[in-house]
Amino acid sequence: MQQSENGSAEEATVDVQFTDLPNALIACKVPEELFNEGSLKTSFEALFRSFDPAVQFQYFKSFRRVRISFSDALAAAEARLRLHKSNFNGKEMRLYFAQSVHIGSPRLEPPKPEKQFLISPPASPPVGWEQSQDATPVINYDLLCAISKLGPGDKYELHTATPTTPSVVVHVCEDERGDSSAPDDSDQDEKPRPPRPKIIQTRRPDYTPGVKQ
Repeated sequence: MQQSENGSAEEATVDVQFTDLPNALIACKVPEELFNEGSLKTSFEALFRSFDPAVQFQYFKSFRRVRISFSDALAAAEARLRLHKSNFNGKEMRLYFAQSVHIGSPRLEPPKPEKQFLISPPASPPVGWEQSQDATPVINYDLLCAISKLGPGDKYELHTATPTTPSVVVHVCEDERGDSSAPDDSDQDEKPRPPRPKIIQTRRPDYTPGVKQ
């Protein structure tokens, strides 16, 4: 009983090891004549059919490579052990195990919810999502009232200076001519405003046809 149990454990270990190996090989830098000559292709395939009669071949002429797919990983490992760096048509043939890609599911799954913001146009919002309301703008009516009462040259202190921070003072600007923005009638009588200069438009040149009819 003990020997049978040990034998079954060894067989299970061997099965796991061969299951982890890929069941396909990649032949790199094969001769270019292999893709055009039928007889050379037949002799190339015969090398691998001796290890697995159901082997399949996929030729990639642009890359000078051939993918050889076996029915099990054991046949692929034996073929690689026997034929790697062997001579074929006067050139050294190199064989490598094909990397298997595990997608995880036979169907294309949707992206995770935290990645759906990358979709354009965006998907529907999740259940329970509500749009946030915009905050009410803060209007300082006391400041507006104080500024409206100021005249040209006056100032209003918003923030008093401290030992560590400066003061913030609002000054009302005067106009370019130094006059008040709302002058009295006496100022208009004593200092009449000069008339604004008239903008003279550039005259269009006369049109002279180049060809006389």
